[in-house]
Amino acid sequence: MKTPLEMTPIAGAVYANITLTNAIDEGMVSRGVLAPKNLRRHTENALVDTGSVHLVISEQIAKSLGLRILGYQGVEYVDGRRESVGITEAILIECEGRTTSDEALVTGNGILIGQVILEKLDLLVDCRQQRLIPNPEHPDYPVSYILSAFE
Repeated sequence: MKTPLEMTPIAGAVYANITLTNAIDEGMVSRGVLAPKNLRRHTENALVDTGSVHLVISEQIAKSLGLRILGYQGVEYVDGRRESVGITEAILIECEGRTTSDEALVTGNGILIGQVILEKLDLLVDCRQQRLIPNPEHPDYPVSYILSAFE
């Protein structure tokens, strides 16, 4: 199976460098329980897929990060196929100098950055330059909106 870097890039597609870290490893390192050299990380040029909701990673990447599958979710591919895929435990996601955490769906042979991660990191797709950019309204850090239901 080819990795995304070995595949022919999709014309007009947006790719971004992303680093995924096992969040449990990170917690153990920060508590002094795990040596930093044992922190499992993966960096790759990932396809930004605005038609995808979730972060998607391959089984190979999930295994290299030591991620457990916590459950399963049904997915539908663009070609109409449907299947149930694994959902990982927490991953730290670093992209464009911003960090968040989330789980990932496990399928395919690379990494897809979906809408949830773009929203959580407050990143926008610049189609003309084929890149991700920080939201110009919040250039220094991500901002999330919270409904003021507790006022």
